[in-house]
Amino acid sequence: MGKPTLRKVIAGAAILAMTLLGAAGCGAQTQKEPAAKGAAASATGAKTKLNVGYLPAPGDVLFFVAKDKGFFDQEGLDVEMFQFTNSGEGLNAIKSGKLDTGAFGTAAPQTFIAKGTPFVAIAGMQSEGHGIVAKPENVDRFRTPQGFVGQRVATVRMSTGDAVWRYGLSQAGIDWKTQVTIMELDSPAAVMEAVKKGAADAGNVWAPFTEMAEQQGLKVADWSSSYMPGHVCCRVVATEDVLKAKRDAFVRFDKALIRAYEFYSQNQDETVNILANYVKIDKELIKKSTYSGHIHSIPDPDKKRFTAFWEAMKKDGYIQSDLDISRFVDPAIYKEALDQLQAAEPGNGAYNRLASEYAANNR
Repeated sequence: MGKPTLRKVIAGAAILAMTLLGAAGCGAQTQKEPAAKGAAASATGAKTKLNVGYLPAPGDVLFFVAKDKGFFDQEGLDVEMFQFTNSGEGLNAIKSGKLDTGAFGTAAPQTFIAKGTPFVAIAGMQSEGHGIVAKPENVDRFRTPQGFVGQRVATVRMSTGDAVWRYGLSQAGIDWKTQVTIMELDSPAAVMEAVKKGAADAGNVWAPFTEMAEQQGLKVADWSSSYMPGHVCCRVVATEDVLKAKRDAFVRFDKALIRAYEFYSQNQDETVNILANYVKIDKELIKKSTYSGHIHSIPDPDKKRFTAFWEAMKKDGYIQSDLDISRFVDPAIYKEALDQLQAAEPGNGAYNRLASEYAANNR
């Protein structure tokens, strides 16, 4: 495949992204730039300001519900939301101090950690939810790892689904470095366009692009859960210094996310309406993507699976590091938030369920 073809694919994908998702990009190009790290309200008793980055996808639903239902506000937080198009851009904004926090996958923050960035995971946001898409005439080939040998696969570098897929190939005895032609593109929209135009044989995307791909004539061959069942995806991360400076605010932040989880679990239609404010696609696609069972939105940081993901990426050669990843996940902030909510509502079924899961996931 020559470079002119790839340029056409990326150009077409940029148009698609602008049309389908409003593609707000990052930084000064399309968004008001967030204030510097550590900014706080000056007036006594004023709310604590937090700048939060997100991707326009159902996987960040807890952010959207907490914002639109007023949970952040009720917890004494002034949260401003900033949209990004991929995880690398969002994490660079956190690293540089333009954002306080955000949720940008698991593979991406762990890659940053491996290279020396002191990110710490303090909550969960999404698990699973990535899929392999292909044209209908090719889809059966990609239902097993062996079908990828000798094929061209488009993916978004540092996306969690990309890391999980490569791990799955390695577990099946396939050397993805030499036996598969991997095209690393900037966005899932670009991946979809590459597959539709025949520049790639298959593509690795995440919800809602899986559902959008089917709407546009492609098929989902398999889901990331087939390669790594129950894998974590988006984790809420911040840098060590910001966590130290604003720990109480992050406890309240996690409380808002837990409350959002309860609402999302019990109010599908209103949750879809809220998502539609951030994910600019048909509401039926939003609902299918959010509640299909292929994606799970849970605020638990899940230290156990976060650590397992790190070990899988090391084994696969996706990252190289001797760091102890357990130092870069702090479940205590989430636990404190959950304890406070349970104390206020000891009979709340959602909180009690999360408490039980916490005990199993964060040992």
